[in-house]
Amino acid sequence: MSGVRSDARRVVVIGAGIAGLAAAHRLLERGARVTVLEASGRVGGKLLPGEIAGVRVDLGAESLLARRPEAVGLAREVGLADRLQPPATATAALWTRGALRPMPKGHVMGVPGTADALTGVLSEEGLRRVERDAELPRTEVGDDVAVGEYVAARLGREVVDRLVEPLLGGVYAGDAYRISLRSAVPQLFQAARTHDSLTEAVRGIQARAAANPQTGPVFTGIAGGIGTLPLAVADSVRARGAEILTRTAATELRRADDGGWRITAGDRTLHADAVVVAVPAPAAAALLRAEVPAAAAELTAVEYASMALITLAYRRCDVRLPVGSGFLVPPVDGRTIKASTFASQKWGWIAEQDPETVVLRTSVGRHGETEILGRDDTDLVAVSRHDLAAATGLGATPVATRVTRWDDGLPQYPVGHHARVARIRDHVGKLPGLAVCGALYDGVGVPACVASAYAAVDQLGGDLRGVEQLTAHPVQSLHGGAGE
Repeated sequence: MSGVRSDARRVVVIGAGIAGLAAAHRLLERGARVTVLEASGRVGGKLLPGEIAGVRVDLGAESLLARRPEAVGLAREVGLADRLQPPATATAALWTRGALRPMPKGHVMGVPGTADALTGVLSEEGLRRVERDAELPRTEVGDDVAVGEYVAARLGREVVDRLVEPLLGGVYAGDAYRISLRSAVPQLFQAARTHDSLTEAVRGIQARAAANPQTGPVFTGIAGGIGTLPLAVADSVRARGAEILTRTAATELRRADDGGWRITAGDRTLHADAVVVAVPAPAAAALLRAEVPAAAAELTAVEYASMALITLAYRRCDVRLPVGSGFLVPPVDGRTIKASTFASQKWGWIAEQDPETVVLRTSVGRHGETEILGRDDTDLVAVSRHDLAAATGLGATPVATRVTRWDDGLPQYPVGHHARVARIRDHVGKLPGLAVCGALYDGVGVPACVASAYAAVDQLGGDLRGVEQLTAHPVQSLHGGAGE
């Protein structure tokens, strides 16, 4: 095994999504001998490269939050530095009240600092309601509170329904009136604990950002697609001696007599000094039930949202789109799609492949919405085309379409989620050589998943006494946001 000592500890990583692969990458840096088990036939989880009409595209997440270092750093480490590419345009819109309207500036996840930029998005009464925030008595957020509940109490439901809901829905495919403020918008939660006024809290966040400006784009992509990141990480870990076994589902995880772990995967039994469980909550619960039943019970309670991405390709001569990267759709407006990305306008690497083809994406599905996702692919394409025509006037027939379904793709972060995660980690941490990571713990975005993986490896540090510390990397804050 290249670069690995013969006496290095053996670690099995269960799950080859970006979290599991990042954990494997970090473990190899620490000198471990690594095997990765993946139940499906491919690596990458919710990151999926594909093509439409001969044009390479992402069929899953399409961007990285560039102002968190973990995912961008990992991309650079696996040889993708020269392919990191910011959006060609980051100007987004809201499709609300019958028109595409510029996304208001000066907000934190849709929560405004003033009412100045909200004309056209909110009604006159909604604008007046925002301005009354400074007159209201303080609203305590306690240990946690739902984003929608708190914001509606301070600024009125219109702000939640027309601004917060579409932005949160784009990240979690969830319901703003259930999503945890502490877990989903932690900087706003902390500010709300020290300010009497919510708009004042937002302005305080903005003032601190202005005093410490960050250079560079907020988001970045990868030429060829974000879906190429897990492929590059997988290539890197294989080149350094790790084994990645696809179509190999781990079905049982038990303590071994020597204090290590025994993993059953089909007709194979693997022995390891340590295990990283990097799979969604239902699979993690099944694996942990025998040895950590309390953690399994907590994991069983985690809910997920399903969604579908509809990718459409058009001849350029048939398309005239508004400027910008796309638009979000407030559910209160009664539309079917929740967002659309003008992919060829947003990403230069897509446009450059075929200047005569225009690629768009729409998304449908939120937590609890079962009817729309029960429709067949043809119907999802039809409703997407209907809403695109209503929003942009696009009436042309696409030359190709693809529907990608992500069943139970996004874990939900309800009120109290942070406490549930703490309990899971506490239960798991009582057993040496066991750690968990992934989207359900510290954020659904790619940087948060990578950070979760690094934290899991760091947790195992004391249990891997035979592992050589080849490289030391500080773990970044796990609560810096939840962008893709």
